[in-house]
Amino acid sequence: MRHRDNAAMSRRCIFISHPNVVISREVPVPRWPLSERGRERMRAGLAQPWVRGIGSIWCSTEQKAIDGAEILAACCGLPFQTAEDLGENDRSATGFLPPDEFERVADQFFARPQESVHGWETAAAAQARIVAAVTRIADHDRSDGTLAIVSHGAVGTLLYCHLAGEPISRMRDQPPNGGGNWFAFDWPERRARSWWQPID
Repeated sequence: MRHRDNAAMSRRCIFISHPNVVISREVPVPRWPLSERGRERMRAGLAQPWVRGIGSIWCSTEQKAIDGAEILAACCGLPFQTAEDLGENDRSATGFLPPDEFERVADQFFARPQESVHGWETAAAAQARIVAAVTRIADHDRSDGTLAIVSHGAVGTLLYCHLAGEPISRMRDQPPNGGGNWFAFDWPERRARSWWQPID
């Protein structure tokens, strides 16, 4: 594996939200795996032109992100690394919520970023955690090529707001297609290069 000589040189990064999952009331949310549809979409995403340039893969410790990273890593012939602080905003206070209720609470999460909505981690705290995680990884990963991060939709939204220099807002959320979207950004410039696009 080649290594970058200059840690400060500009690097392309790709953020990927995991695609469709198996939703279950009986399984803790962090342990939800990708569904077969999610796996199909992740495999279809291997045709993206940026996949060929990937030099390093990171993901959160949640099963759905790990499943996605495994598919990407197998294609690239690379290992992948996990980081707990790339995880989704902490929603353990409520656990599973029916889809309609979840969307209502998520709206409040983004609209009131300094407040804990129904006991959830605040959006402001989640954003600070996620930006710190990406900063640590991007600053210290010495592998050559594109840095790929497989994580979660709200994580990407909060990161994108930071990269765009905008207040936290759900207006920057990924398309409502079950997840499985990506955007590119430059590091250390912290500049978004594209908007959310479906991996497939």
